[in-house]
Amino acid sequence: MAALIKLVCALILLINGTTNAWFNGHATYYGASENPATLGGACGYENTFQAGFGINTAALSGALFRSGEACGACYQLRCDARQDPKWCLGRGTVTITATNFCPANNNGGWCNAPRQHFDMSAPAFFRIARQGNEGIIPVLYRRVSCKRRGGVRFTLKGQSNFNMVMITNIGGSGDVKAAWIKGSKTRQWVQMNRNWGANWQSSIDVRSQTLSFRITLVDRKTLLFSNVVPSTWKFGQTFASQSQFA
Repeated sequence: MAALIKLVCALILLINGTTNAWFNGHATYYGASENPATLGGACGYENTFQAGFGINTAALSGALFRSGEACGACYQLRCDARQDPKWCLGRGTVTITATNFCPANNNGGWCNAPRQHFDMSAPAFFRIARQGNEGIIPVLYRRVSCKRRGGVRFTLKGQSNFNMVMITNIGGSGDVKAAWIKGSKTRQWVQMNRNWGANWQSSIDVRSQTLSFRITLVDRKTLLFSNVVPSTWKFGQTFASQSQFA
């Protein structure tokens, strides 16, 4: 029982991004012929380059994905050479961003609970593993702070009075816990609900209003983005703030 409690506590620290401890897991990779820039998948990122994440991305097993809360989180991985000296590339590491969900497989796939698994883009996978391996390697992984260029980005989606905002290029822990929106004609902050992945929705009509956002990450850090979207905004446009999580 004590060992179980210790494991649960360690996982809580891992989720909150407050530990440097390494954890055991496994990794595979997406098909080498796929364009890694388009692998936004279950997080809703249409293009990982435009979202600020580059090509070092991965789909997470359910134990790590947390129903989309992990979208945007960063993990540092290295191949566990003690377990697989043949295919591991020394002690080199790669930092990936969680951009997709790796679904469970009824045939006992690697992404089934409670496995800690990363289905990585091929460029990221072959930073830590040799070419020609069987496609599965043991890894050590840990949460790390996300380093982003520029400010947090807000992409306006939806129609009429249904507003959906995709929040991307987030530094710090990278994963959003809660979000609020406020229009220039709105008297108070309105909490948004996660629609799916990195997309957050509200039902208030904020058309023709200057928009502000308040974002809280899983590690509880909060930033205010005042008047980041001008009143002339249109659905489909992306606006970058001047602020970023450290």
